[in-house]
Amino acid sequence: MTPAEPIPSSVEPDALIERCLRGDQQAWEQIVRQYWRRVFNVAYKFVGRHDEAEDLTQDVFLKVFKSLATFDRRANFQTWLVSVSRNLCIDHYRSVRKERETIDRDVNAADLSPHSVEVSAHVALERNDLAQELRRALQLLPETLRTAVVMRDIQELSYQEIADRLHLPEGTVKSRINRGRHELARQITRLREKGPSPHADAGQAGRRSGA
Repeated sequence: MTPAEPIPSSVEPDALIERCLRGDQQAWEQIVRQYWRRVFNVAYKFVGRHDEAEDLTQDVFLKVFKSLATFDRRANFQTWLVSVSRNLCIDHYRSVRKERETIDRDVNAADLSPHSVEVSAHVALERNDLAQELRRALQLLPETLRTAVVMRDIQELSYQEIADRLHLPEGTVKSRINRGRHELARQITRLREKGPSPHADAGQAGRRSGA
């Protein structure tokens, strides 16, 4: 079987789409090469991090590939592609924001610090258990993500202060914090599904029995 002839870069989008729908892999690769930078730029504006923008760009092209047959040829392909890119990035942003709200609702950073007000023994025990759970979840995070989350949510440093201390761009810091919060929420959920550790059970039993 002879290899397909290279596709000139001047081929119109409609012709490339038609060839893609007929199963021409080279036509699809040409579309990706031709529009990758434009889609990447849209993604980067949303996430501010190169690796996340690349992941989003790949997701966009995967979605485009699956829905190519539904594209209205009367429309401008580039305009449609940018619209798809923005919609997927917005969905990503909403997902990250939802994870942040989950953290804010389920995890109170103040639980890692001593409480000066007097509380009942039962409430103090619950708070202590939550603090232990949070510490266990934090230890399961990669060090880079754990450091970013601790500096922001526990030490309450500004993004710029964290960027200065870690010698990183502010966009990278924000990305690490968002990823860290997402992973922290996942680890907390996983720990809760597994139940308390035997060590924690023994500690609770000892406190409740007065040992």
